[in-house]
Amino acid sequence: MDILNENSAAYIIFGVTIALSLFILYVRRDLFDKFALDPYSISRGKKYPTILVSGFIHANLTHLLFNMLTFYFFAFNLCSIVGGKDFLIIYLTSLIIANLPSIVKHKNNPAYRSIGASGAISGVLFSFILFSPNSTLMIFPIPFPLPAYIFAVLYLIWSYFAAKQSGDFINHDAHFWGAIAGIIITILLIPDSISIFLSNF
Repeated sequence: MDILNENSAAYIIFGVTIALSLFILYVRRDLFDKFALDPYSISRGKKYPTILVSGFIHANLTHLLFNMLTFYFFAFNLCSIVGGKDFLIIYLTSLIIANLPSIVKHKNNPAYRSIGASGAISGVLFSFILFSPNSTLMIFPIPFPLPAYIFAVLYLIWSYFAAKQSGDFINHDAHFWGAIAGIIITILLIPDSISIFLSNF
């Protein structure tokens, strides 16, 4: 199966994330600490793989479901638009970049851990918005659909305040930085995405 054709790249990411998350949640919970993002260790030259691997595991079933639903609604469409190669670059680079601020912020906190695909998912969402800003999204409890670009602004505001109040393993900072990374990477890969975005208004 060629990951550069059609939606193969998105299917692979989708499947691996679900399988690995469920395996660690219900079979090998002892691997949670090994795979979680560990800024303290990373800043001391250890556990570099967690910068990437942490994006493929989740804190609980609700966390996994929320991220994979967002992935399902946007990632396959984005993959069809940009192709498998660029999709992988956007997804994986957004994941890595989204984790970097947390590494700097928590480098002296040995107790800090975070997990989840939030940074990559945000990158995918905001990349898709560049190509289809007027797509409509439903957000509970708002009883009417919102244009994607309005959702994007609300999403960033929510992520900013959630990051300041968070006490769980979910990296809310990654939502914000993943979104920014997704926009920048998409523009670098596909400069026409700017004109496509503007032409929709």
